[in-house]
Amino acid sequence: MNDIVQALKATVIKAKSILTELTDEQLTDASVPPYYSCVGTHIRHILDFYRCIDNGLEAAEVDLTSRNRNSIIENNRIKALNEVEAIYKMMDNWSRFKQDKKIMVIDDLGSGKQRIEYTLAALTAQANSHTIHHFALINYMLDRMGVRLKDSEIGYNPTTPRPDMINLQD
Repeated sequence: MNDIVQALKATVIKAKSILTELTDEQLTDASVPPYYSCVGTHIRHILDFYRCIDNGLEAAEVDLTSRNRNSIIENNRIKALNEVEAIYKMMDNWSRFKQDKKIMVIDDLGSGKQRIEYTLAALTAQANSHTIHHFALINYMLDRMGVRLKDSEIGYNPTTPRPDMINLQD
């Protein structure tokens, strides 16, 4: 599980890069269509996902519908940075579990809550992809706001072809 935890940590710490480059005003700017959400909401949502995993890991039942939705994290970069650090440190504890540990995941797929059996490796892989997906949305929103992040990798899945890599010859 160590390799997976290290990959998760490498992804989630990118939230720190985003937060340190923004003002609270940019964090809460909900002016970008079509959803008019803000960067802070996406950051909070990402962190909630990891909290859900941690809250249910010991009991092997993770309820992804039972999120805290702490609006302070959405609106305050310092509080959000503190939560990123807490999540980052919390993940170290996950290394003691086996990748194939069975986890019952509760989620709402659009027609009410469902119980789905996962392995810990599958759940954490989903969390990582989910985080990258939201980072891509954040990067899109920031682009529309005229903000460019220093880390151009934020929002790219490792398997996504990048414009500078397309049509390269061996």
